Amino acid sequence: MVAQKHPAAGVPTEVYSQARLHAVRRSGLLDTGPEEPFDRLTRLAATLLSASSAFVTVVDEHRSFWKSCIGVAAEGGGARENPVEESFCQYVVGTGEPLVVGDAKADPRTRDNPSVTLMGVAAWAGYPVRAPGGAVLGTFCVVDTVTRDWTVRDLEILSTLAHAASGEVSLRMAVDEARSASKVAEEHAERAEELAQTLQESLLPGLLPRIPGVALAARHRPGGRGVEVLGDFYDVFPIRGGWGVVIGDVCGKGVQAARTTALARSTVRAVGRSGEEPAVVLGVLNDVLRDWFAGETSFVTATYATVQPVPDGLAVSLARGGHPPAFVRRDGGSVEEFGVRGTLLGCLSEVAMTAQRTTLRAGEALVLYTDGVTEAHPRGGSELFGEDRVRHLLSRLSPDASAQRIATAIEAESLSFAGGHVGDDTAILVLRKSP
Repeated sequence: MVAQKHPAAGVPTEVYSQARLHAVRRSGLLDTGPEEPFDRLTRLAATLLSASSAFVTVVDEHRSFWKSCIGVAAEGGGARENPVEESFCQYVVGTGEPLVVGDAKADPRTRDNPSVTLMGVAAWAGYPVRAPGGAVLGTFCVVDTVTRDWTVRDLEILSTLAHAASGEVSLRMAVDEARSASKVAEEHAERAEELAQTLQESLLPGLLPRIPGVALAARHRPGGRGVEVLGDFYDVFPIRGGWGVVIGDVCGKGVQAARTTALARSTVRAVGRSGEEPAVVLGVLNDVLRDWFAGETSFVTATYATVQPVPDGLAVSLARGGHPPAFVRRDGGSVEEFGVRGTLLGCLSEVAMTAQRTTLRAGEALVLYTDGVTEAHPRGGSELFGEDRVRHLLSRLSPDASAQRIATAIEAESLSFAGGHVGDDTAILVLRKSP
């Protein structure tokens, strides 16, 4: 359905969809000033891709509004936009797909666009920025004043940052709704907590993938109360020749922690997808976080592993960035600490991480967790659950204990030790080679 009586000639009709325009206005982004969460992402894009400028745009029926613009001299709300018919964003809104142009003057999709001359656009690459319901609000895009071939790495970075921008939109809309619910009558408190839980769960994979010959199990218990959102995360995703497995913990809580969590998870997926070594993946994550924190005192801990099938089981290569040690539970019940402790991520320009390798044979399991497990303690008490109790618990379980049984037992015993007191997020991820 078209919302405007006189659409601009040549502009895709989807730009004028009433449902999309409703989502644009509900986002609350139009005609607002620059904000650091978006500007950090565009600065990252311009830096990592060596592009002359980068934008987060919101497109209504009249213009492409530049919510963030790096590398362009734009001052005041009126200058931070261009007409929709002159924007490249219209093409992304029209198709809902990325647009990648190496030579804007030669590409038949863009050669007649006035911005080729008016803004000196020689190369352009953009991905959709979406509202929670999937409507395309605008784009996350980079522009160059010279023609170029966008590399696979360029596009993976751009896709990651576009997802982070979409996540930022979803986060602020969910938190605004949760805050509104928390301000009304007491009977709405449960709704606010439910919204916060939904927001937290959006940072985690909906379902773990099915991997032939492998059993996966995960447990996540949020800490805090009310509308607090903390930063533990995990993920399992396909990579070249196998699977990537990550678990991490973001320093802090609330919306900023959720933003960092979304960026960290997306970065690991984007870099790890090509099958890079775990230490390399965490090194890139450290570089991204350094730019993201922009001098603020914060950090992330993470463990990243690659898992690949081999004739006698699963080859595991694992690196730790300041994260608690993993454990390998061998067939028969013996337990080994696994992974060399590396540097916290996001603090230092140079980090030291070393990958450790092992093979999981039939019935053996890799156990990952966050410090919500090891730092569990009774309310008012100082004694922590600790790594030794995790090791002892794993050695006591039946040799044929399933991945689900292992994860559930760790969660239950650490919670029992703390007397039911939950002071921090707890995440547990178990990967077991099936007998």
